[in-house]
Amino acid sequence: MDVLRGSCLCGAVRFEADLPTLFLCHCHCHWCRVAHGAAFVTWTGVKAEKLRQLGDEPFWYRSSARSERGGCGTCGCRLFFRSTSSPGEIHIAAASVTDGLDRKPSAHIFIDEKVSWLEIADGLPQIPGTDPRLGRYAGDPTRA
Repeated sequence: MDVLRGSCLCGAVRFEADLPTLFLCHCHCHWCRVAHGAAFVTWTGVKAEKLRQLGDEPFWYRSSARSERGGCGTCGCRLFFRSTSSPGEIHIAAASVTDGLDRKPSAHIFIDEKVSWLEIADGLPQIPGTDPRLGRYAGDPTRA
């Protein structure tokens, strides 16, 4: 398989992207948790020019001065994240991918913002927001 495919809940927003993906990780930051109403969001990333919209165009909501979140205007499903902190990338909510994921999760990021009631025991690295590997996002209150 050389293409990742997915859609929103109702199927109005459908997409595909050429592989390989750039990453797959679990984000525990406040912004992702609240935007998705979940304990964390698992994101995969692709080069922006490799993403193709096949159905309705997603809506884009400016969640901060540097970031936007995209989703379906019909069912409200949140699907995408893009930011000037990661130029040239689109992050896709992995749960919306129907096939083509080419890797397993590699880490839990922004673990210092994790909800208190979640216990993580999968053995993946747990990276706090202060870690230099997250430098392009860390310490930026507008990373939403």
